[in-house]
Amino acid sequence: MSTIQTGKVCINALTSICENEDHTKNHQHTRLPPVVKSLVANWSANDCFEHISPVALPSNTVIIDIIHQARSILFPGYFSSVKLHQNNLEYFIGQETTDLYDKLTEQIMMAIRHDCKRMLQPCTNCDERSHRLALAFIETLPQITATLATDIRAALAGDPATQSPDEVIFCYPGLLAISIYRIAHELYLLKVPIIPRIMTEYAHSLTGIDIHPGATIGQGFFIDHGTGVVIGETTVIGRDVRLYQGVTLGALSLPRDAGIKMRNKKRHPTIEDNVIIYANTTILGGETVIGEGSIIGGNIWLTESVQAGTKVMMKRPELIFT
Repeated sequence: MSTIQTGKVCINALTSICENEDHTKNHQHTRLPPVVKSLVANWSANDCFEHISPVALPSNTVIIDIIHQARSILFPGYFSSVKLHQNNLEYFIGQETTDLYDKLTEQIMMAIRHDCKRMLQPCTNCDERSHRLALAFIETLPQITATLATDIRAALAGDPATQSPDEVIFCYPGLLAISIYRIAHELYLLKVPIIPRIMTEYAHSLTGIDIHPGATIGQGFFIDHGTGVVIGETTVIGRDVRLYQGVTLGALSLPRDAGIKMRNKKRHPTIEDNVIIYANTTILGGETVIGEGSIIGGNIWLTESVQAGTKVMMKRPELIFT
């Protein structure tokens, strides 16, 4: 048996007690149960929120997977791990579409059941509805593909910095946000609960572009750079519109109870065809209309309508050099 001599203290190497073992004497586990009870009590109160129920919520992870799978179908060959050619394209699209249908059906069913619980609704035949809604969405994919093609052409026409459609599809945050919006918008029109908003907020987190799935956006839409763009729920945007970074299409100042009083009312502007809105411009109000062919310069604040063909610019600021 060996020993270690340290000054006047002799420690037996086999029987010594690690100083970290004293840590167990200092733990505060016994003080945790009251905190747990307080949390449970809070969740039972009316002013807090919880979801303690056998009814499963939709899965964020699966919904994000659905987004990626839908994009692999909309842009075949770009986001798939399979090398595609004419001989296997139909098989690949068929397999991916079938899998997408199954995943989406399950998530829609969960969303409907969650809504029924939250709203205390009677049975709404969620199984039949989820299959019907998933199929209705799948049937919109060809039109989404055609519309996204116009968005890509708008990017190529409006941005001299891009070299090819491949660059737009792979790299542009604007097209990423628009493509996810167009997927989510179709689900929103089908009145699928919560899933469309999960999708567009995922795009928001990736790109800094916040497009509500309820907005109506025409073909040939191009967002250049994109960071900080906000497009509200009741916004209506025509064809061939171009936005730059920092543009807000929002609502006027709302009362505290706006969530109830203003719901289902038009709160955001209308942007007609062939409009360009430059960086950091804010346009507010449900009655505000930006007429066809108008150009709105940067750093503008607008709460009133603009006639077709109008140019709105800031007066040149005075620079002071000292």
